[in-house]
Amino acid sequence: MGTEIERKFLLKNNQWRKLGEGELYQQGYLSTDIERTVRIRTVGKKGFLTIKGISQNTRREEFEYEIPFEEAKWMLDVLCKRPLIEKTRYKIADKDLVWEIDEFWGENEGLIIAEVELRDVNRTISVPDWIGKEVTEDPAYYNANLVKHPYSQWKNDKK
Repeated sequence: MGTEIERKFLLKNNQWRKLGEGELYQQGYLSTDIERTVRIRTVGKKGFLTIKGISQNTRREEFEYEIPFEEAKWMLDVLCKRPLIEKTRYKIADKDLVWEIDEFWGENEGLIIAEVELRDVNRTISVPDWIGKEVTEDPAYYNANLVKHPYSQWKNDKK
């Protein structure tokens, strides 16, 4: 059984942009229930099916399987809820961690989030200078919730 331990942050500035190249991701959800999400994703010419359990204190069960690209693309086009999540992901190594910066497009354009996956929920991390406020516990920033409430619809006080 797979487990994901992830923390999410907003960014203070654009210093991270000079540290890595991005790759286009497209993903959609078959289920966005609070207790489980089922996601289809394409990255380059690869397709993935991911099932995640409920998030509890930065930790949740996660199962991910590679599936044929054409099948993933068909599910995104036909079966997934709208809007699809479109983003460029940048992977930036910092000490022994890899930060994943997601710059969103489409209905979530303007939102940029940094995520870091950890092996231990109690691990203390030192954050790079470009990392801002932590939003790990704010469900508004979960990708599955960005389908239901896209960033373009948020009030200015939340942005």
